[in-house]
Amino acid sequence: MRNHEVTERKPLLNYDGSLREPGWSRRLVQIYNRNDIKKRRTRIKEWDYYCVISNKHNIGVCFTVSDLGYLELESVSFLDFNKPFEHTQGNMAPFPMGRLAMPSTSERGDVKVKNGKFAVEFLVDNNKRIIRCDFPSFDGGKGIKVNISLENQPEDTMVIATPWAEDKKAFYYNQKINCMRACGKVEYDGIVYELSPETDFGCLDWGRGVWTYNNYWYWGSGSGQIDGHRFGFNIGYGFGDTSKASENVIFYDGTVHKIDDVVFNISDNYIDPWTFTSSDGRFEMDFVPIIDRSDYTSALNLIVTDQHQVFGRMTGKAVLDDGTVIEVKDLLCFAERVHNKY
Repeated sequence: MRNHEVTERKPLLNYDGSLREPGWSRRLVQIYNRNDIKKRRTRIKEWDYYCVISNKHNIGVCFTVSDLGYLELESVSFLDFNKPFEHTQGNMAPFPMGRLAMPSTSERGDVKVKNGKFAVEFLVDNNKRIIRCDFPSFDGGKGIKVNISLENQPEDTMVIATPWAEDKKAFYYNQKINCMRACGKVEYDGIVYELSPETDFGCLDWGRGVWTYNNYWYWGSGSGQIDGHRFGFNIGYGFGDTSKASENVIFYDGTVHKIDDVVFNISDNYIDPWTFTSSDGRFEMDFVPIIDRSDYTSALNLIVTDQHQVFGRMTGKAVLDDGTVIEVKDLLCFAERVHNKY
């Protein structure tokens, strides 16, 4: 059954390490336990990624903390959509293999990384999420300091449990939480930006799993407000066996509206305009890029990461389950194409 929804609370994995029930859900009803994985520790990947966009100031900040088995990776990004400009800087360390103690659920537990260069914290406190960062050497000493609070109301999210056909012990368990109102402060290069919950929003990409070696994926995400209603979307494909469900959803006032397949139409030049089209006609968008946050790394062509996370403005229509058409105009959001071999 295409777009199979998982509703029963149960362990994520079978005794042999395979996914118990591939599909999508509105919450983390399937229980992730790192000890249930039947692959070597260097293959386990766990990460938390936050992106906060301020429509008030036309800026964005992004934060990643990840344990990729053989590699620990943290990154911080500041984006100014007025100039436009972006700077990304981070830290790498070998073979964490669980040392970061990433929580087994997004609903509780904290993520904290601190060393001689910077400190990053993701905290869950009842009905809010807190992002703190202090990175004095960021961007040649310009520095970035962040204290952001995101609302965390109990509502629909997008969760997907995806297997790989070629490896029964590989899986991808992922949650996207969109449209969290943001408040707090971002200080970059001596300038302080006060965030406003009326205009500024954050999203969380929470992921746990074991991937195969060579993967492409497409992902797009947006959060904002249209005519007084919180509106957002999560779209993507190309990662694992999605025959049971896609991750394509529209968020509207805290409720998920499931849509079918969405295709990203991109030229070889990522800064050219994109289009998005859906098989059910419920997500038809034009996308005008502002910044291509790109990164390419290759180690003897054995470890390769080629990433293009493109921020821009989206215009078009989204159709809810009841047929209501939401007109979208110049929504500040991002979409990406990524190729990883590791």
